[in-house]
Amino acid sequence: MSTLVLELRQGDMMIVNGAPIRFRNRARIELTAKARFLFGKQLMTPDMADTPARRIYFALQTAYIGDHEERKAGLEHAKQLIAEFREATTSNLAREYLDRALTLAEEDQCYQALKFARRVMRHEEVVLGLTPIAQFATTAE
Repeated sequence: MSTLVLELRQGDMMIVNGAPIRFRNRARIELTAKARFLFGKQLMTPDMADTPARRIYFALQTAYIGDHEERKAGLEHAKQLIAEFREATTSNLAREYLDRALTLAEEDQCYQALKFARRVMRHEEVVLGLTPIAQFATTAE
């Protein structure tokens, strides 16, 4: 089994298996077991989910890091939002990304699904001329 070492700054937020953790000081942590987690720039708050693609990301985020019931509801909500987005968009690229994200989410690979959701968010921002969410603008895939 491999471990993952993360360096977090004071004030950073991390969610592990549905539990939010805020770091009061700089910390280096080591995850030694499989965990559902997001931190820092990967986390979207509900108020940031203000466009169709961002709502999809938030639903997939919930499907990934929520508790059992929240994950189930998040996936169902993501399915609904993806279907609506697919109907409304003329972009084949966005449809491909959404199809891939949904397939991954249904296979319980939501972390990977979020990467495709971020691509759809960037696509939406360009098409609609929106300002990118600052924290997602530099997030690596």
